[in-house]
Amino acid sequence: QLQLEESGGALVQPGGSLRLTCAASGFSLDYYAISWFRQAPGKSREGVSCINSSGTSTDYADAVKGRFTISKDDDKNTVYLQMNNLKVEDTAIYYCAGSLVCDFSMADYWGRGTQVTVSS
Repeated sequence: QLQLEESGGALVQPGGSLRLTCAASGFSLDYYAISWFRQAPGKSREGVSCINSSGTSTDYADAVKGRFTISKDDDKNTVYLQMNNLKVEDTAIYYCAGSLVCDFSMADYWGRGTQVTVSS
């Protein structure tokens, strides 16, 4: 059974940091790109970051460039999203998703999400 499970969401103050984890099971991330999406209340889902299957290429939404870093650990079959200098507008449910290539318009497999709240 192919599964993605997110963790690491929390309540953090503006300017703080969090690291989200996306653990894959039932398939190898050697063959899949992993994207992070987020959805804030009342807003549509948006792509945040993506890393290709080989880990050699990454992509970021303009809103998070310079603050977020995506990485992967093939031994652990896991992808991370390091989020620094968090802003109130980063508050959302964050989802990881798998696809054959990086594509913010679609994904084949989805996790259930983890809540990130940035508030003072």
